[in-house]
Amino acid sequence: MAAAATAFAEDVASAANPEVDDLRLGIVGAGKFGTTVARAAIAAGYDVAISGSGPADDIALTVDVLAAGAHAATTDEVVRHADIIVLAVPTHRFRELPGDQFAGKILIDAMNYWQPVDGDDPELTAALGGTSTIVQGHFPTARVVKSLNQLGYHQLEETQRPMGEPDRIAIGAAGDDRLAVRRVMRLLDRLGFDPVDAGPLKNGSALEPDGSPIAATYSAEQLSELVSLRTARN
Repeated sequence: MAAAATAFAEDVASAANPEVDDLRLGIVGAGKFGTTVARAAIAAGYDVAISGSGPADDIALTVDVLAAGAHAATTDEVVRHADIIVLAVPTHRFRELPGDQFAGKILIDAMNYWQPVDGDDPELTAALGGTSTIVQGHFPTARVVKSLNQLGYHQLEETQRPMGEPDRIAIGAAGDDRLAVRRVMRLLDRLGFDPVDAGPLKNGSALEPDGSPIAATYSAEQLSELVSLRTARN
């Protein structure tokens, strides 16, 4: 754990160099969660493009009101805009997007499968390695990272804290592409959360909430221990 913390501290220091990250972010999904992430990212200095399910004009007013400073765009435009893209659509709709939509991009799977909303999906229900492994299968050329799914949109906005604050909470990132995970961790840090490397994508199941209205929050140490315990049982 100490070595990992040191490595991340070095990553954060290097992230101040604009050559490391270009501070552009794409978001697919202009609902409550997507616009909340957009607001947080804009406050952190990101240039944000966000899309809905149709033409950019359909969400332009919503974006102006709920995520002032973001650009309403089509999903194709979002893909061209940024290397890191947050997928924040209802889980039952991700298969509506073409499998090559995010080729080469870091795709943050911020979705949670919840049967009362998403309907009965046997493939997602039976996903032993977590639902993100199914998402990766649908987008085989994307660099999928499970993250930003642990909190509801209210909590995400209310629990952001500057680096070093004693009550800063943690958000995990799980993925098979380790460079992609490190870049997502830098994003989480800038958004106001302590990032935790949760390991490979199959560990994303340990980050999925239990469906409670208010998701549990953890410190970085607590979340690391929780991921270790849950993955050890699988």
